[in-house]
Amino acid sequence: MTVRLAGRASLVAIGALHLVPFYILLNLALKSPTAFRSLWLPPREIRMANFAEAWVNANLGRALLNNVIITAVSIGLVILIGAIASYPLARYRTRLNNAVYSLFIACMIVPNLTVLVPLYKLIVDLGGMNQYASIIVLHITFNLPMIVFLYTGFIGTLPRELDESAWIDGCGRIRLLLQIVFPLLKPVTATAFIVVGVSIWNDYNFSLFFLQENAMKTITVSLSSFFSQYSHYVERMAAGCLIASVPVIVLYLSLQNQFIKGLSSGAVKG
Repeated sequence: MTVRLAGRASLVAIGALHLVPFYILLNLALKSPTAFRSLWLPPREIRMANFAEAWVNANLGRALLNNVIITAVSIGLVILIGAIASYPLARYRTRLNNAVYSLFIACMIVPNLTVLVPLYKLIVDLGGMNQYASIIVLHITFNLPMIVFLYTGFIGTLPRELDESAWIDGCGRIRLLLQIVFPLLKPVTATAFIVVGVSIWNDYNFSLFFLQENAMKTITVSLSSFFSQYSHYVERMAAGCLIASVPVIVLYLSLQNQFIKGLSSGAVKG
């Protein structure tokens, strides 16, 4: 009993620790610009105008639209491409497939910043600055190794008898993927949605370099305008961060059951 209580107390303490940044963020978002006596003390007066000012001054309406378009299209395409590419890598362990899979895994350790300068030169030469297509292709390219890693590991846990039974019933490869394999990938797809989706939603480096027009800026770049060399608006920044976090929280809450299944069913194995 003592061990069980200690374990529950530890879980509560860990959960409370993770809630501390949200408390500080909410605390800052509700304070007036002159009321920053402490990060921990609640505000004497709740100032909801910070949210309206953050929305207007950072043009968050347009930034949210840009984020939704870029994130939704990038996730959809990278999951589709990754799932199709992962099936032969998981089912046919030839030397060539093993080499391709190893190449994907090796690409996961390459930091984005190391290739940012040549990428910038390439995008400028191709006339792709301030274009949705350019940033979407970049996100697909740099997130595809993670998707292949997740899907290959998960598909490897599926019994091969499913494929053999489908072939006996006259199922072609495309029909096999669409009707047999893909429906079984819901847990790992939820994992991919959350892991890759949050990464794309919070992207700053690519958006800063390749989306420089005001109408094309994403949330992270728009919020950075609240900090400059001569001024800073912490309360507006905090309010903007809360607004920007709402879609991600909703996404996680809607997919959390499948996300947990994906982790516990071998989605990160292989």
